[in-house]
Amino acid sequence: MQINKDFNYVPWVVGLSIAINAIVVALLFVPEIGSGTSFDITVLPLMNAVFNSFTFVFLLAALFMILKKNITWHKRFIFAAFTTTALFLISYLTYHSMSTSTSYGGEGIMQTIYYFILITHIFLAAAIVPLALLTLFRGLAMKVDKHRKIARWTMPIWLYVSLTGVIVYLMISPYY
Repeated sequence: MQINKDFNYVPWVVGLSIAINAIVVALLFVPEIGSGTSFDITVLPLMNAVFNSFTFVFLLAALFMILKKNITWHKRFIFAAFTTTALFLISYLTYHSMSTSTSYGGEGIMQTIYYFILITHIFLAAAIVPLALLTLFRGLAMKVDKHRKIARWTMPIWLYVSLTGVIVYLMISPYY
């Protein structure tokens, strides 16, 4: 897949970034709606961790492929990472619209570590939305130099966000 070099993707990046982050923030202020079914929504945080795990693996594979100069497989793994990230977002939004947030129950140094990881994860997750989209569009438009410049920042941040998403789940899962 390739897009026209003259395509103005910036409005898409800005619009999607604002919309996605605004929806996530809005969930903090929306009362839980409840599921109204017998479906156990506590399975969704596990699904979030699974999707984050796959994203992490796909990103590592994409990095490996581009280092081997295999652009075709690099693109495929990036599309896979975007797919699992989108599935994560759907699962995350579903869970947090139907349930209140779970508090971390640990104490001492573990609590400090948990909140450090959580806070950095949250801020970088918000930042990765425009970074990943901009990097994707630059790559699809074959603006290789610009793509490389931003990908050097995007890849490690996205890897951190996907990995810490799993770590946050593992640390808080006993308290669901």
